[in-house]
Amino acid sequence: MPKQKTRRAAAKRFKIMANGRIKCGKAGKRHLLSGKTTKRKRQMREPGVVPAGLQKMVHEQLPYG
Repeated sequence: MPKQKTRRAAAKRFKIMANGRIKCGKAGKRHLLSGKTTKRKRQMREPGVVPAGLQKMVHEQLPYG
């Protein structure tokens, strides 16, 4: 059976942590930042975690995880 390929787009956006959860960036930090509070922009810097309902989909795209 051939090896499973990694979805390169997913590999650039997600990282699998040691506990099995998936780390991702947060949306909303690209433009229209003047209307957002400093606290909100600061919190968007920290990595988010993929919700439980979507983890299976991301794991299928990243066979090494």
